[in-house]
Amino acid sequence: MLSGESVFLTGPAGSGKTYALNQFIKLAKHDGKHVSVTATTGLAASHLGGTTIHSWSGIGVHDELPAYFVDNLPKGRREIIEKTDVLIIDEISMMHDFRLDMVDEVCRLVRREPDEPFGGIQVILSGDFFQLPPVNRNGSRQGSFIVNSVAWQELDPVICYLESQYRHEDDVLNEILNAMRSQDLRRSHAEALLARADETPPETVMMTELHTVNIDVDKQNEARLDELEGDEVSFEQTTTGSANYVENLQRSVLAPAILRLKLGALVMAVKNSPDKKYYNGSIGTVVAFDPVVDYPIVQFTNGKEVTVAPDTWELRDGDKKRASITQIPLRLAWAITVHKSQGMTLDAALIDLRKAFVEGMGYVALSRVRSLDTLYLKGINRMALQISEGAHAIDDVLRTKSSADKTRFKHLEVQAEERKKSPPKEKKKSGGDWQEKLAKMREKHPNAYTPWTAQQDAQLKEDFQNGIDVKTLSKTHGRHERSIVMRLQKHFGEDIVV
Repeated sequence: MLSGESVFLTGPAGSGKTYALNQFIKLAKHDGKHVSVTATTGLAASHLGGTTIHSWSGIGVHDELPAYFVDNLPKGRREIIEKTDVLIIDEISMMHDFRLDMVDEVCRLVRREPDEPFGGIQVILSGDFFQLPPVNRNGSRQGSFIVNSVAWQELDPVICYLESQYRHEDDVLNEILNAMRSQDLRRSHAEALLARADETPPETVMMTELHTVNIDVDKQNEARLDELEGDEVSFEQTTTGSANYVENLQRSVLAPAILRLKLGALVMAVKNSPDKKYYNGSIGTVVAFDPVVDYPIVQFTNGKEVTVAPDTWELRDGDKKRASITQIPLRLAWAITVHKSQGMTLDAALIDLRKAFVEGMGYVALSRVRSLDTLYLKGINRMALQISEGAHAIDDVLRTKSSADKTRFKHLEVQAEERKKSPPKEKKKSGGDWQEKLAKMREKHPNAYTPWTAQQDAQLKEDFQNGIDVKTLSKTHGRHERSIVMRLQKHFGEDIVV
């Protein structure tokens, strides 16, 4: 990866793919490269501090690129794609082949490099085809694994196959997972799993439940919420646009239409915060409600206490906003689906695989924990133990190519050893300089780089709707004109403010 080659990084669950990516990102950025970090889901992206590939590329929920798509991309989005040296896409098994082709096309068009895969960007794909496949929904375009895409064939990535196991501390669990991968699951393996269905989780241990279908997740979360004492506070989403567009957008919005909360509720953020205080996938507990606006105050596991205000999701068709949904970007998190758990490591989990409906689902769920002793089963069906024939066929090809690539790039081992002897030095942070700049900035704009309160937001929208220009808004609100413009675009759309 450091040599500039495009790579597919793969290997079993717990083999260190995310760790390797994080190390590469750190080194590549140290070398001055612009690295765009993405994943196929928001939760997976949060593990790397990135965004979804759908958001990064601008394709959103589209199944194909509309006419003049690139011409209508926001300037900021085009600039990010233009300056990217390295594009990382994690959890690639869940991406459709046609969507990888769409990202490839966007990169070629934006960078004006029609003959170069991804417009000349070094691409690092990471994932495991034994895990969850792309989801095909009724009424949407059907697709399969990315190895069937034109982009994959033309990129022809080097295959780096990780084989060592780092997550699972239990030889029995490790043996079961390897047996599933090699299609050699035996009676003893099944009996070891079924024995975990007889174990009751200790009441003192707080653990996430994994379910295969959303309805069971919702039922469990609502039951746990009802157990909490105190008053319930609910937040109802608001929408704009025609019903069919709103329905289309709703499928990609993880926040519920009506969010019910109480003090003590376990919640998950479902969007990155604008000020980076939490990310899509961050877990926290509701510790209070704002006395003025009633928004939930959440203590996240990263130690930050944040008042979580409503945010907006948009469905855009070029420069036209077709629909929007505004809601508090949270959902209850006592239970999550197996799909959303992919990429996570859980200290303990209560897993229900009785309704597993797709190959690879059981493998993903069972591989989230480090040991059988921390795995509790509500039940399991035959489908949960299966992995697709397609994944096995792909794996045979990947292993063969990985072996050939290892020989082809053997000379890089020397460079790797030299790099170990003289690791890159950490760059000094210029915190003092920033504080000086901030102090000077606030002489003219007193509220520069301070969070917007609900009252300030409401006043800004009222002033703008009353016809007050941006220059005057900048003075009255004590913020830079660019900050005012960005805030107005957030509320009214990018084409509202010039």
